[in-house]
Amino acid sequence: MTAVADEPAGSGANRAATRQRLVAAAVRLFTRHGFAGTSLQMIADELGFTKAAIYYHFRTREQLLTAVVEPILADLQTVVAAAEQERGAHGRADRMVCGYAEIALRNRALVSVLAGDPSVNEALRTRPEWDAVIDRQMALLADVDPGPAGVVKASMVFSGIAGAAAAEIGDDDFYRYAVEASRRTLGLRATRRPEKA
Repeated sequence: MTAVADEPAGSGANRAATRQRLVAAAVRLFTRHGFAGTSLQMIADELGFTKAAIYYHFRTREQLLTAVVEPILADLQTVVAAAEQERGAHGRADRMVCGYAEIALRNRALVSVLAGDPSVNEALRTRPEWDAVIDRQMALLADVDPGPAGVVKASMVFSGIAGAAAAEIGDDDFYRYAVEASRRTLGLRATRRPEKA
C-alpha cells in the first residue's frame, strides 16, 4: 500500500493531487464496471490506497460521481446557455447538437457509461442543477418538433450520441457522423459545419 493522506495532514496541493487521482481511478473503474459495479474499496485497491484515504476525500460513491461529472456538467451548462442565445428553434437545436457531440468527443468513455448506466441517472437526478440542465437541453431539441415526436427525437439524439461515443472509430469520424445523424433525426439543415470548436 502507498502511504496516502489517511489523515488531514499534508499540503493543499497534495490533497488536490490525491483527489484528482481518485477521480481518474473512478472514471477508469466506472468505465470498466459501471457505477453500480464499482465500490469505494475497488477504487482504493486500484490506487493502493486505504479505504480511509478515500473517505477523507469522498464519503460516498455518489460524492465521487459528482466530482467525476462536475466538468461535464459545467460544459453542458455552457453549451446550453450558448444554444439558448441562438435565433430560431433550428439554430438553437443545431448549436446544442454540435456542442453535445463535442462534449461527448472529449469524454468518450465516460459519456457512454453515464448515459447507459441507470444507477448513474438515478444518482444524478437528485441533483437539481443536473436535472435542470438536462431539461433545458431536451427542450432545445424538442422545440424543433413540438409535441411527443420532438421529445422522442431529442431523446434519440442524446442517447445516440452518448451510445456512439463508445464506438471504436476515430474522433473526427465520430464527431462528424454524430452531428450529421442528429441533424437528420431532427430534420435540421446544417447551419454550421460539423467541425469541432
